[in-house]
Amino acid sequence: MGLTIAFIIIAIYSTALILIFFYSLSQLNLLINYLTQKRQNDEAPKFNLLDPKEIPFVTIQLPIYNEEYVMERLLDNIAKIEYPKSKLEIQVLDDSTDASVQDTAKQIESLQRSGLDIHHIRRENRQGFKAGALKEGLEIAKGEYVAIFDADFLPESDWLKKTVPYFKDEEIGVVQTRWGHINRDYSTLTRIQAFALDAHFTLEQVGRNSKGHFINFNGTAGIWRKECILDAGNREGDTLTEDLDLSYRAQLKNWKFKYLEDVETPAELPVVISAARSQQFRWNKGGAENFRKTVWSVITAKNIPFRTKFHGVMHLLNSSMFLCVFIVALLSIPMLYIKNTYGHLGWIFQVTSFFIISTIILFICYWFTYKSIQGSSFDNFVDYIKLFFTFFSVALGFSLHNSIAVLEGHMGKRSEFVRTPKFNINSLTDSWKGNKYLAKKLSPNMVIEFALMIYFLFGMYSAVPLNDFGLFPFHLMLFLGFGFVFFKSLTSKA
Repeated sequence: MGLTIAFIIIAIYSTALILIFFYSLSQLNLLINYLTQKRQNDEAPKFNLLDPKEIPFVTIQLPIYNEEYVMERLLDNIAKIEYPKSKLEIQVLDDSTDASVQDTAKQIESLQRSGLDIHHIRRENRQGFKAGALKEGLEIAKGEYVAIFDADFLPESDWLKKTVPYFKDEEIGVVQTRWGHINRDYSTLTRIQAFALDAHFTLEQVGRNSKGHFINFNGTAGIWRKECILDAGNREGDTLTEDLDLSYRAQLKNWKFKYLEDVETPAELPVVISAARSQQFRWNKGGAENFRKTVWSVITAKNIPFRTKFHGVMHLLNSSMFLCVFIVALLSIPMLYIKNTYGHLGWIFQVTSFFIISTIILFICYWFTYKSIQGSSFDNFVDYIKLFFTFFSVALGFSLHNSIAVLEGHMGKRSEFVRTPKFNINSLTDSWKGNKYLAKKLSPNMVIEFALMIYFLFGMYSAVPLNDFGLFPFHLMLFLGFGFVFFKSLTSKA
C-alpha cells in the first residue's frame, strides 16, 4: 500500500470519525437539555373540555394500505375514543388493493349504525402514497384539528382529552405523543428497535422541544392544527418522510410544536427483519432527502437562533451517521495495517479515540433515556449494558443497508413508498409466519452483508499476527452485527 493511498484512507477515516464525534456532542447537549428541562405542561394554557363552548371539532385520520391483520383491532380501538360524538369525525383513508377492503367496509357500516361519524374514503390511485391520502382527506375534513394514527397504533380512550387542550395556545401547530411498544419483549429485534425509539422519544424530542429547537411530527400518534398544515404549504410527496418535511416547513413559519413525553401511545414493532429493513430504508432515505430539500432553508432562516440551526442541521443529518459509521467500519482494517506498516504515522491514530469517546457519550445518553422508562435498579443497569452493546452491534450490521438508503436520498434518486407490513403481534405466543404481505424475495444486499461478515472475521484474525488488539472489540461487534442481519434475513425470507 502506497503512502499516498494510506494518507487518503486516513483522511476519509478521520473525517467520518470527527463527524460522528460532533453528532455525539449534539446528543450530549440534548441530554443536558433533557435533564434540566422543567415540565411546563400543566402551566400551559388549555381548553376546558368540561365547557361545551371550548370543545373544538376534531378529525381522526387513519391512513391504511392492505392492513388485513390489524384493521379490526384498529377500528375497535378508535371507536372507544372518549370525545363528544357531535365534535368528532373519523376518516378511514383506505388505499388497500386486497380483500381487506370488504371487511373494513362492513366494520365501518356497523360503527356508523352505533352513531359514530366515520367515513370509508377510497381513492382511484395511490398518488402521493400516505401523504396523498392524508392531503385528500384534509380537503373534506370537518375538524379544526386533525389527529393521525397508523394502523398499528392503539391510543388510550382519553388520548384526545390529553392532547387537544394544548391547542388553546394559538401558536401551537402540533401536539406529538411518545410511542409505546406492545411487543417490546417479543425478540432481540423488537427489543433493540424499542431501545432506539425510546432514545428518540425521550432524549431527542424532549431535548430539542424543551429549548425551542425544531422537532418532528412522527407521522402518527400526534395531532395537527389544520390551519398549520395549510399555512406550511400542505403535504408534499417528494420525500419518503413527508412528516419530517411538513414539520420543518411549519416551524420555519414560526409554528410551535408541543411534545408530551408523559402521554404514551402504544404500537406494534416489526417482528421480522424484512419489515424492519423496509422501515429503516424509508426513514433513513427520507431523512437524507429532507436534508437535501430543507437544510439551506434552515441555515439561511433569519427567524431562528444559531443553536436551533445547529440542532436542526444535526437532526436532518441523523440518518447520514450510518454512512459515516459504515465508512469507519470499512476502513478500520486497512487502518490497522497502515498503523503497523508506517510506524512514524502512529500519532495520527490518536484520532481513533474520537470513536471511543463518542461511544462513551452515547452509552451515557442512552442510559438516562433507558432508565426513565425501565427504571434505574442495578439489575436494570446490567440489562442495559447487554442491550446497549446488542443494539450497537445490530446497528453496525444495518449500516450497509442504511448507507445505501442515505446515498440514494442525497443523490435525489426517487423510489416508491414501501410501507411496513403489520402483524397483529401482541404476545410472545403470536406468530408472524404466513403473513401474506411479507416480501418474498431475498434482499440482494444480503450477499454483501455476508461478505462483510467474513471481512470483519478477517479483521479479528489480523489482530493476532499484528499483535494489535485495539480494534478487536469493534471488529467483533461488526462480525456479530452483520451476521445477525444476514442470518435473520435468510431465515425470515427478507
